Amino acid sequence: MNEVDRKRERRRQAALERLGTNDPRCTICGEDDWRCSERHHVAGRRFDEFIVIVCRNCHRKQSDSQRDHARTANKPPNQMDCIGHFLLGLADLFELLIKKLREFGEALIAQA
Repeated sequence: MNEVDRKRERRRQAALERLGTNDPRCTICGEDDWRCSERHHVAGRRFDEFIVIVCRNCHRKQSDSQRDHARTANKPPNQMDCIGHFLLGLADLFELLIKKLREFGEALIAQA
């Protein structure tokens, strides 16, 4: 193994450790290239530590959707704030999943 391959493998191993899996795959679109995988806080980092693995493109979409969520006046956020933001984050996730499911379904029917 040459030096370039060793460096790439160290980066890969560091990414897999950070992601917590040896087989990262985007929850939304299925992208499985470890270099594109990121951790996304479903409710937003301030509200909950629950994460899903998504690709960079889907992560940007999800994070942008979170910017439209209502702000909380409570610092730190109370339990109701956290639950509300978690539910909104799940709804954002489902919206992208539904779009992808429709694409996959239509592609299968077109090939049938």
